Amino acid sequence: MATVELRFSALPEHVRTARLVAAAVARRAGVDEAVLDEVRLAVGEACTRAVGLHQIGGISAPVKVLLIEEEKQFSIEVGDEAPHAVAGGGASGGGPGDADGEADEDEMGLAVISGLVDDVEVSAGEHGGLIKMTWPTTPPPTILV
Repeated sequence: MATVELRFSALPEHVRTARLVAAAVARRAGVDEAVLDEVRLAVGEACTRAVGLHQIGGISAPVKVLLIEEEKQFSIEVGDEAPHAVAGGGASGGGPGDADGEADEDEMGLAVISGLVDDVEVSAGEHGGLIKMTWPTTPPPTILV
């Protein structure tokens, strides 16, 4: 299992770099060429979401992206350190209008990711969130000598 770790400051201009790195590693891992645009878009959406959560929360920690190459699949994990509301609890912060707008935008981003990626897991808690996206890979051709 090979893993590439990318950390970047929570600034929108770094999202493009994360997309490019993710697509390059996905290609090398054996993700179908026809799916690479979906990989780029999904990673861009997940990273943009994480950057926004860090900026809204005033969090200086970097956004973390793990690119994980396994035997028959390729996974990307995008993690943030923004506190998320836990079931039964509320998020602290701005007024009710602010929370509603942020929640709507957050749900829209997650919906876009879910539309692009068949295998998505989203987890969130008071210490941050994680979006894990997985794609199948095709093994490299066997060369017979």
